[in-house]
Amino acid sequence: MINRTGYLFNCLILFIMMSVSVNLPAENQNGQDIKIKMPKSKGSIYELLNRVSGQSGYLFIYDSQLIENDKSARIPAGEYSLQAAVHKITGNDQLKIRIMGNHILLYVPVEEASVQPEAKKTEEQKFFSLEGTLIDRMSGEPIIYGTISVSNHPYGTVTNQNGAFKLILPDSLLTSNIRFSHIGYITREIGAVLLAEGHINFYMDQKVIPLQEIVVRVVDPLRTIREMMLRRNQNYSHEPVYLTAFFREGVEYKSSMTLSEAVFKIYKTGYVSSAGSEQVKMLKMRRIVNPDDKDTLVAKIKSSISSCLLLDLVKNPPEFLLQENHPQYVYTHSDITTIEDRRVYVISFTQNELITDPLYCGELFIDAENFSLLKIRFEINPAHVWKTSDDLIVRKSKNFEVAAEKVVYEVTYKPWNGIYYINHVRGDLNFKVRKRGRLFSSELHVWFEMVNCNTETQDVRRFTNEERISTRDIFSETTFIYDKDFWGNFNVILPEEKLKEVIMQYNFNQGRK
Repeated sequence: MINRTGYLFNCLILFIMMSVSVNLPAENQNGQDIKIKMPKSKGSIYELLNRVSGQSGYLFIYDSQLIENDKSARIPAGEYSLQAAVHKITGNDQLKIRIMGNHILLYVPVEEASVQPEAKKTEEQKFFSLEGTLIDRMSGEPIIYGTISVSNHPYGTVTNQNGAFKLILPDSLLTSNIRFSHIGYITREIGAVLLAEGHINFYMDQKVIPLQEIVVRVVDPLRTIREMMLRRNQNYSHEPVYLTAFFREGVEYKSSMTLSEAVFKIYKTGYVSSAGSEQVKMLKMRRIVNPDDKDTLVAKIKSSISSCLLLDLVKNPPEFLLQENHPQYVYTHSDITTIEDRRVYVISFTQNELITDPLYCGELFIDAENFSLLKIRFEINPAHVWKTSDDLIVRKSKNFEVAAEKVVYEVTYKPWNGIYYINHVRGDLNFKVRKRGRLFSSELHVWFEMVNCNTETQDVRRFTNEERISTRDIFSETTFIYDKDFWGNFNVILPEEKLKEVIMQYNFNQGRK
């Protein structure tokens, strides 16, 4: 029996974990009035700021683009005001302090850039935006990961977990049609000019397949999967393309959250090439660090960008798609659905009950006519997922016990000019974390996702060494230049309500009042 599970675990996601302990907050005072005594200390900026937290009782909130966490720092022994200690440790005298409850916000006052009115107007006229929410008409529930695209053009985005979306397009597409689609729903098209600069609640209807239209026959799930693999030659690109993609990753633990977001240009090779031949160029990035708990577990994701590339399962077939591994699984034709008026087979799979190694279960959505893979949702078998904890975690603090609870991935593809390209990738990994000596555990949620916002097939060339970034490093530690007009006209996945709260609380302009 061939078991490639460990390979997939190690390539998809890795973790580095450590513990940080913070005391209860002191009384709210002005930063200049708070005095702390520091011993002679040397370490990373992050470590020294944590020692200041231990002395003062306040938790720091700051943008990691302003402070390099891993940069070496030192502070002589002595008594300091809180602000002086921060300046000494960070080496940045421009940092200001704003105390909010039991938190200290570190920020640099931002001067408003002078913009010529004529230039600003010209820039605004080049683009228009569409935004709203996709909703199931019958249930009233949001439609998650619905696709919003431009008919006959390679632009698009997906809805978030609240069903919300925003799409920014050049003015030249104002006369085009906007397409709303999702597997199992009737695809709709509306003129962009009717939606421009508005916010809509767009209700979608589920596609009901009449019984008389269903051809009564046995669908062989293994034959369907084999045909899908054979048809990759026709359905997916052989040539390299550029993808402009929005990427984000986050870590949630108790009341703390970290978030990194970016826009990438990806040199993506054809389906027959190895994932290692693909390259990533970073166009924009921002990062938010929001620790908010007295017992903080710092989790950093390694290889999350590489994971998104690896999760192109047409290009990198996992074990449950390979014929030699089919005996390890049980496959069933579980449903028929539609997308854009095309019949779709739903193939469910789970590991053979005689196998006790942690394998996978999930669903494949395969076009019944051309056998293209449209969507796949899979997870590590819930009955055995706890066995994968050591595969998913590189290093953990000896003070914490961490056990994998649920690990789920979802991947979708969309067609353009008769060829299918990766559309959306999402990974959600949930863990139970218990501090040794304590009875109760807490939830740790780590996630990453990427959406293809534009596909280019002309003049595609590899990036130079200076342009590309490493896909296997810890992305949240990437150095970048702060840009207050961050997103500009790039398309993104809108943040869910919980993320919005973190971002709103992280408003540097508050510090200037």
